[in-house]
Amino acid sequence: MDKRYITYCGLYCQNCPVKAKIDPAAKILYDEMKKGGFEQVMPMMPGGEGFWSFLKNMAEHGTCISCQEGGGNPQCAVRICAKEKNVEMCALCESYPCDKFTKYFEGYTMLKEDNLLLREQGIEAWSKLQDERRARGFTYADEKEKGDTEVRSQSNL
Repeated sequence: MDKRYITYCGLYCQNCPVKAKIDPAAKILYDEMKKGGFEQVMPMMPGGEGFWSFLKNMAEHGTCISCQEGGGNPQCAVRICAKEKNVEMCALCESYPCDKFTKYFEGYTMLKEDNLLLREQGIEAWSKLQDERRARGFTYADEKEKGDTEVRSQSNL
């Protein structure tokens, strides 16, 4: 597990669809376009230089890093609180769960259970779960789609 991608809220950025799917796709697209000579062609296309610079940066550096490493929304209430309380992850805070998590639990249905695992069994068990998910190609978008499908099917009853 790459600990640089652990977030305060308990998500693991390597399981984000951007990190898991878009970053590798950007690298493939950049490499293929470079092989095809687009590096010389892009400056002649409207917006081409900006696009090429953006794509090259994504391919070489990825899209983002975790909130603990300085990525994400600097105004995130969870992030601010965790930094103020000096906790590595919110699940380890004595006040967890708090009202800052209502939206997170709605958007990431597995987060409550994941953070419970972290509290009860420690970072090793939590890390193992995240690594297993990553190995099978899981992303949080898959979980959101699953949750959305379940909500839609329940509302059709």
